[in-house]
Formats: sequence, C-alpha cells, structure tokens
Amino acid sequence: MPQRDQKLPEPLSSAARWRLLGVLLATMFMSLVSVSIVNVVLPSIESTLGATEADMQWVLAGYALTFGVVLVAAGRAGDVLGRGVMFVAGVIIFTLSSIFAGLAPDPTSLNIARFIMGFGSGLLNPQVMGMIQQHFKGHERGRAYGLLGTVIGVSVAIGPVLGGFLIGWLGPDAGWRWTFLINVPVGIIAVLLALMWLPRPLLIRGTGKLDLDPVGGVLLAVGLLAFLLPFVQGRENPALWALLVVGLAILVFWVYWEKKYKARGRAPMVELALFKISSFTNGSLIAGLYFMGVSSVWVLVAIYVQSALDFSALEAGLICLPAALLSAVSSQLAGNYVMSIGRKMIVFGTASALFGLLATVAVVELEARAGLNIWWMMLALSFIGLAQGFIISPNQTLTLMEVPLENSGSAGGLMQTSQRIGTAVGIAVITAIFYGVNHISGWTNAMSLSFAAIALLVLITMCVAIGDLRRGQRDEAAVS
Repeated sequence: MPQRDQKLPEPLSSAARWRLLGVLLATMFMSLVSVSIVNVVLPSIESTLGATEADMQWVLAGYALTFGVVLVAAGRAGDVLGRGVMFVAGVIIFTLSSIFAGLAPDPTSLNIARFIMGFGSGLLNPQVMGMIQQHFKGHERGRAYGLLGTVIGVSVAIGPVLGGFLIGWLGPDAGWRWTFLINVPVGIIAVLLALMWLPRPLLIRGTGKLDLDPVGGVLLAVGLLAFLLPFVQGRENPALWALLVVGLAILVFWVYWEKKYKARGRAPMVELALFKISSFTNGSLIAGLYFMGVSSVWVLVAIYVQSALDFSALEAGLICLPAALLSAVSSQLAGNYVMSIGRKMIVFGTASALFGLLATVAVVELEARAGLNIWWMMLALSFIGLAQGFIISPNQTLTLMEVPLENSGSAGGLMQTSQRIGTAVGIAVITAIFYGVNHISGWTNAMSLSFAAIALLVLITMCVAIGDLRRGQRDEAAVS
C-alpha cells in the first residue's frame, strides 16, 4: 500500500483509457508470445548454434524462471513507486534483451538474454493488471479483462504458428533470430506511446520514507526460485529436487517475516490479508490449477504431431489455430457478460475444456487404431480454446474485484505467480508422464494418458469453481 504523501496519477477520460489499454495489451502480447513461440524454433536454434540439450532447456527455463520470480516484487514496486515508470522500464529491458537474443553468437549469450527478457516481462506484466484495476470500473473492467484474456489465449496458440512461418520463410538461422527481433519495433512503439498516453506522474514522489520491504522481496524471490527450479530442470538434474524442501521452507519463513514486518507498523511486500478475501484466494487457486493442466496441452500437441506424425513446425502451429481464434471470440463474450453471469461462466469453461480433452484423446486413439484423419484434432482442440476465454479473463476480473486499489499491483503479481507456478509444475509432471509412457508403450498411449491427467486437473478446477459459485450464492442470499 502507498506509504507516503503521494501525488497519484490523474484520472483518464474514456478515450484515454482505451488508448492506454491498447498499449498495455500490445505489450502483453509481445511478452507472452515469447513464451510459446520458442517451442517450435528450438530445433533450428540447436542446429545453427550447435547448442546442447541442456542449452535448449535453459532457453525455455531461463525466461520462465525470471518471469515468475519477479512478478510479485514488481507488482509491489508499481503500487508504491508508480505503475507507469515500472511498465516503461520493463518494456525497455525486454526490448533491449530481445535485440541481444536475436543477435546471440552462441548458446550462452542467448540464455543470458532470455534471463533478462524474463526479468523485463516480469516487471511489466503486473503493471498491466494494476492499471486495468485502477482506470476501469464495473462493466468496462470486465470488457478490459476480456480483451486481456483474448491476448493471453491468442498469444499462446499463435506463437507456434508465427515461429513456424518465420522458419519456413527465412530459413533456420534467420528464422529463429527474427522470433526475437520482431519484438523490437513493437517495443519501441510501445515505449513512445506509453510516454505519450500513460497518466502523469509516471513516478510517484512522496515526502515520507519509502518502504519496499527489501528483505521480504529477497525471501520471496529466493523461495520461488528454489521451488520452481526443480520443476523446470529436475529431469535433467535430479539432484535439484532437494531444493524443493528448501524453497518451501523459505516461503514459510517469508510468510512469518511478512506478519512480523506488519506487526512492527511497516508495510509488508504482500498484504497477507488479501488471502482473507475468498474471491481472491479461490480465484488464485483456480488460476494455478487450470494453468497446471492446460498449459501442457499446446506443448504436447507440438511434440506429438512433429515427432510421431512428422508434421512441419508450421503445420504443428496451424493445428492449434482454430483454438486460438475461438479463444479470442470467447474472451470477448466473457468480458461483456462476466459481471452478470459471474462464476457460472468459469464452470461452463471447465466443462468445455473437459470435453475438448476427452475428444482429443478419442481422435488420437481413432487415428492410431482406425486411420482417422488427425486433422480432426483441430475440432477437438477448439473446445479447449473456447474454454480459455471463458476461464482466464472472467477469473481475473472476479479474483481482483474485491482487492483494494492500493494492493492491485501486488495482488495481480500474486495471481500471475500462481499461474507461473501452475505452469511450471504442470509441464514438469505432465511431460514426465508423456515421455515415460512413450518409452514403455509408444506415442499414442503417451498422448492419451497425459491428456487424461490434464483432464483430472481440469475436473479439480471445476470443483473449486463450483464451490466458489455456491459460496457467492450463499453470500448474496445472506445479504438479501
């Protein structure tokens, strides 16, 4: 929460709010595409740079780790220092590191650049959530989060298509480099427009003592790093699983520190009272569980169709394209109606995801046993894409609805951290199932059992959403 006498950013007109949202969403799209686009260009990076398998793992893991570790601290810094200045700093860091990544002469240079890209992305992402909370109210906020959900869903699915297109058009070496360099013009334009359109002041100047809780920030960052590292690198280095206990112990101590810090009259990095808000706690749990399952879908599809069916990188991306388009449509619908329909929309979304997962299993099995055309998978995956829009953006809106404005940045960071933890844990566990079953009984069984595991996680997500829906209904009945 703000600690000093502050000059808060000026309120925006309706036209200015939507201009600002355009800048925020374009930048979010750029940062999130950088997560998914790499999946299909790894073979090109490996062949042109002479990278090892460990190098390739770090191309993925380095970005994910720094992105996830700095989210909460960046959200807190935005709450206290100003979301505008943190957003611009994040975009500049992300853009410069994209240049370094695109020009990298060797795997080590590329991985250093990816670490820095993740840091920049982690800085800017919570500011987007915070500024939507700050400048949009009621149904407008639902529409804004609907557009944000569109960006998230489309970026996940369009990244592999874009990566495959660049490889096919420019060749292996120039193609993978432009998957990073394409961020540069977007980043430059975003910085210029942000400096023009962000509310002033960008930096909040106060007269009192600035308190960012540096010890709490370090404890949380180290704890998250120790917790996440085994999930992203444990398969290559089993000794890292010992860090899991260390990470959990540090996170427990972090909670103790935050309580004591507040008891001394200071402002903790995270207001732990946020977790007393049922909508925030349940929504963060829904986000973590859903991302734990469904984030693996697009990774497994890309691996399966390329390794088992000899698809090209572009074909692997195209099979997911209808899902991306339906995600955009459903996100828009969700944004328009979330305030009136509420958690029922999330329950419907999880049902759609379950159907899509089971339909995908059916397509895979029928392709292997009866010769069904595998392109029917496009239809099955479309139900998962539809679910993305009905789950992600409404859940963001409803989770943050009751969060105080002064805590919106750190709350948004916490919610995104739950997504990053869910993604890291899910991909580690699901891909372990996938590769383990494939080694024993082949690609078809590996795909089917992995998707069954994802369906179980989505079913658990549905149960949490139904429970939160009933809680909300009881609360409404008690008020009336």
